[in-house]
Amino acid sequence: MEFFSSLLSPIESILSFVLQALYGLTSAVGLETYGAAIILLTILIKMLLYPLTVKQVRSMKAMQEISPKMKKIQEKYKKDPQVMQQKIAALYQETGVNPLAGCLPLIIQMPILMGMYYALYNFDYPTPQAASFLWLPTMSEPDPLYVLPVLSALTTFLQQKQTTTEMNQQMKIMMFVMPLFIGWLSLNFPAGLVLYWVTMNVVQIGQQWWMYRGEDTKKEED
Repeated sequence: MEFFSSLLSPIESILSFVLQALYGLTSAVGLETYGAAIILLTILIKMLLYPLTVKQVRSMKAMQEISPKMKKIQEKYKKDPQVMQQKIAALYQETGVNPLAGCLPLIIQMPILMGMYYALYNFDYPTPQAASFLWLPTMSEPDPLYVLPVLSALTTFLQQKQTTTEMNQQMKIMMFVMPLFIGWLSLNFPAGLVLYWVTMNVVQIGQQWWMYRGEDTKKEED
């Protein structure tokens, strides 16, 4: 963990600086809490990364749509791996799907998202008032009412469900296991970090809704 922390230190410093600047803005309008600044910074990051999110989500969706055809090819040519790979490659070419298209956007986003993780995990709030937010006495400690851990699990589930169409048994299990795992981790994480995760999920859900809404509108027009 120390290796990643040192590697992402420049990004962490930039995000911490922006967070403090946003806190200055929210304080000027009477919101003297870093909770509002965390929410604003998370929304800002998601807005800046939106083009990459579009590419990533559409790639995932396209892979799910051709998944049934891939399963048929794998079953039909399971004794001949070479032919199987040729048929799958032909399927990709025919449908215009690039299996690696969703990886690059994710790789680009990860340093920023991880930098945000370290910035908030190690963040030193200047005053007790600045560290408090709504029902939270301090965002440097876990949520005493467990509201944020529940929201982290719920929003993770909704975000996954929104992007998943065709599911095998393993994917169905993961759809429930992953949110529960995130919720369990959130029980011991600083509330400020969990607030960031929940906000990120909510914005992601909104962005994905907007993407799919646009696609549905185009289909109706066609």
